[in-house]
Amino acid sequence: MTKFWANSGDSHLVEPADLFTTSLPADLAARMPRSEKDDDGRHETVHVDGQAFRRRMPRAAMLTDDHGLTVDQRAPGANDMALRLVDLDQEGIWAELVYPSIGIWMSSIQDPDLLAAGCRAVNDWAIQYQRFSPRYVCTATIPLLTAEHAVAEVHRAADLDFKAAYLSVTPCLGAPDWNDETWEPLWAALTETGMVAAFHIGTEAHDAASFHGGYFRGPGGALINYVETTYGGQRAITKMIASGVFDRHPELKAMVSEGGATWGPFIADRLDEAYRQHASAVRPQLRRLPSEYLYENVYASFQHDRSAVPAVTAMGWNNVCWGSDYPHIEGTFGHTQKTLHELFDDVDPATRRRVTVGAFAELFPHVPAAPADED
Repeated sequence: MTKFWANSGDSHLVEPADLFTTSLPADLAARMPRSEKDDDGRHETVHVDGQAFRRRMPRAAMLTDDHGLTVDQRAPGANDMALRLVDLDQEGIWAELVYPSIGIWMSSIQDPDLLAAGCRAVNDWAIQYQRFSPRYVCTATIPLLTAEHAVAEVHRAADLDFKAAYLSVTPCLGAPDWNDETWEPLWAALTETGMVAAFHIGTEAHDAASFHGGYFRGPGGALINYVETTYGGQRAITKMIASGVFDRHPELKAMVSEGGATWGPFIADRLDEAYRQHASAVRPQLRRLPSEYLYENVYASFQHDRSAVPAVTAMGWNNVCWGSDYPHIEGTFGHTQKTLHELFDDVDPATRRRVTVGAFAELFPHVPAAPADED
């Protein structure tokens, strides 16, 4: 079987348990996100600055042979810079856009200075991976309570040589939403530094009072909640386009990771329809149709979605990337080649290469070229 090589538009680091205790004063470290898992491994409680979020632990799919294993058991190379490359080579993954894991919970912090300190700690640790190998494109975690803190960390991260900025799909609790002019300095800073605005789905800010482990309960809740996570990325991009972010910053690029790709042409159509049918109410006016910004400035990664390839071949959205979600339970680790062949065996080589390698390389041209597919 031909070995396909692919770049991953969605992967994760798993922060060590002592990350904050070894990098921050004790009073600050005690308020940083940390996970406590039940003895049975079925639930965890995430503590964030005096708040406690209890949820069921994700588990491997029943159709795999690793049901119930932890991330460390399934992918022991996840937090070993050298061994991780061995895992990637085995799977046929060349480079990866790498997000935090526990760091995603920092969007629930409501103290701007505490949040900024936590982001600096995560970023100073994560950049070590990128320095070890250019195949790791680590995202800089950006504090999103105030534009001033966000801009300061963007510039600091750019000086560290980060190429992408991780943004939660909603800003932190109490902060204005993405279509608010408050964030204009952030978009300007990302454009100036050339950093990609990288959104990861399922990263809405929460408060403990309203959190119950998901969006919905009751029959079908697990499926409903999984689908619901995808909408945050779509909403973030819609807000950026509608409020003219890409109109003002045509060089800015955005990525939505792990949220599929077929939504792109649909959102583009709906935005154009609204722009035509309700032009008298549209503010701000845009210089181009909304769909043009989505097709040119926005990228998305998918994992298993059968409909994602037709988004390129039939709908013309060329900014579609594949992603492995390594080392998370939902990811393709252990069966990446099987997944890639199921998706691409019947796809012409040029399109396959665009989705598996080309779109990612366009965003991150500093990464050495991926190997050719191997017979």
